[in-house]
Amino acid sequence: RLPEQQRASESPLSWFRGVYLPPALHPLNKIFVKGGEWQDIDSTQEKRRAFLQDFCRKYNSRKKLQTHLVHLVSRIYVEDRHKVLYCEVPKAGCSNWKRVLMVLSGLAASANNISHDDVHYGKHLRKLDSYDLKGIYARLNTYTKFIFVRDPMERLVSAFRDKFEHPNSYYHPVFGKAIIKKYRHDADEEALKTGSGVKFKEFIQYLLDSHRPIGMDIHWEQVSNLCYPCLINYDFIGKFATLEEDANYFLQLVGAPASLKFPKFKDRHSSDERTSTEVVRQYLKELSKEERQLTYDFYYLDYLMFNYTSP
Repeated sequence: RLPEQQRASESPLSWFRGVYLPPALHPLNKIFVKGGEWQDIDSTQEKRRAFLQDFCRKYNSRKKLQTHLVHLVSRIYVEDRHKVLYCEVPKAGCSNWKRVLMVLSGLAASANNISHDDVHYGKHLRKLDSYDLKGIYARLNTYTKFIFVRDPMERLVSAFRDKFEHPNSYYHPVFGKAIIKKYRHDADEEALKTGSGVKFKEFIQYLLDSHRPIGMDIHWEQVSNLCYPCLINYDFIGKFATLEEDANYFLQLVGAPASLKFPKFKDRHSSDERTSTEVVRQYLKELSKEERQLTYDFYYLDYLMFNYTSP
């Protein structure tokens, strides 16, 4: 174990040359919060923040990584009116959060009328990496930074169901074809041509392959590599399991209009059963014990950082 003084000197800031990141959490501004019904959610929030901070203090003392600042903030969306920064974690309510940011910024009157394509391909929202260094630093230092996360296995199965069990003009020809070609030994011509029909076991083989035939994707990338929670001090940590309560409390915290509530609707494939613990269990049955363990190991940091129970 390193001496306390040496551990303290090995802060995340020492990993970057000339990069300054905010050194500590700032207290949440609760001036807009009305009513005592938020007390439990607020208490849970403080525990989550303290847990992550404690984990990062222990982990960072031994961990070194080199990452450019602009890459660190490449998944963070900016809403200047209410001074918030949102790090996008796909399959954890991100589509509806982007709708909410569009309403907060005055780009839309209601979250309910914004289409999926407008949300993801409309380029209405700015990301933090589009600002110069001065603009990035200023916002990291003064804006309220928030993130919403989800149980890693649940998020993984949700991504698989969304991208591979429904027609998809990108994921089937790009990922599906490569996965079927490498991991299905008796693939027929149709499957090789279209990339449709990828099995969950094949998807996991791709995920765990250090020589995977095609790169990673944000929908199943680890949160630790998307949002860098030990380098960027998030002021608010929401969880998918308590999405509505957490989201509506956060909206009060930042002074959103009283009429704005987090949308309840499912963004796509609304008739599908939601990816629950039981649904995840059915998918994991398709894997060997070793594959299940390796998949857990792949998301090990996400489990630890956000205090999720290992499956």
